[in-house]
Amino acid sequence: MTDERTIEIDQFLSHSPATVWRALTEPDVMARWWASGDIAPVVGHSFTLDMGGFGKQPCTVTRVDSQCLLAYTFSEGTLDSTLTWTLVPEGTGTRLFMAHSGLDVDTPLGRQAFKGMGSGWPGILAGMEQALRSDDSR
Repeated sequence: MTDERTIEIDQFLSHSPATVWRALTEPDVMARWWASGDIAPVVGHSFTLDMGGFGKQPCTVTRVDSQCLLAYTFSEGTLDSTLTWTLVPEGTGTRLFMAHSGLDVDTPLGRQAFKGMGSGWPGILAGMEQALRSDDSR
C-alpha cells in the first residue's frame, strides 16, 4: 500500500497578500527566494523550476484563485507531487499555508524528498520574507 505524506508549513509574512502573491507568481521575484522558472498563474500553464543540483523540475499549474490560492504539480515524472499555496490576510500581513503533497514515502526517492524538503521548507519560506523585505527597502 502506498503511503502518501504531506509537508505542511504555516508561515506569517509581514507583507500584504498582493506582495506575497507576486513572490509566488512572478519569475523574477520567485528566483530571489527559491528557484528560477517561467511560472505564470494560469491553469494549465506548464513551466520548469531550476533546482540547481536537483535539475529542472517540470510543473503544471492546476488551480488559481488570485491572491488566495495557487497549486501546481511539482517534479512531474519523478516525485509527482503537488505544491499548494494558500494566502490568508492577517492584520497587516499574510498567513501563508504551504502543503507539499503526494510524496510517496514507500520509495527511496520519496522518502529522501519528504525528509529533505520537510526540513528545508521552513528556511526557504524565511528566505521569502527576507527577499520581500529587500524589495521594501529599494
